Amino acid sequence: MKPNKAQSAQEKSGAPPLYRLRLFIAGDEPNSAQTKVVLTRLCDKRLRGRCEIQIVDVFEDYQAAIDYGVSVVPALIVESPPPVRTIVGSLSDEDKALAALGLAKEGGHER
Repeated sequence: MKPNKAQSAQEKSGAPPLYRLRLFIAGDEPNSAQTKVVLTRLCDKRLRGRCEIQIVDVFEDYQAAIDYGVSVVPALIVESPPPVRTIVGSLSDEDKALAALGLAKEGGHER
């Protein structure tokens, strides 16, 4: 995936990165519901307007899961900032979720 001009300009300016996240869930299953709540809270609290979340329900769009190689849900694909990575699970351990997103604990600095 090529970075777009906005990303390049953002990187050059030293502005904090925009996070593009794609969350694969399975309807209203408990782990999927918990993951949506945790991810929304983390984005609201730590990324304040620098986060775009696309939610894909595999019950409604299984082809997207196939296209992205997702075989277990919930799964979060961090498309930006690079490198692209996949986080599997409910994100219930927020410290690990923050680390996987490249963010420091509260009170620390982003990496």
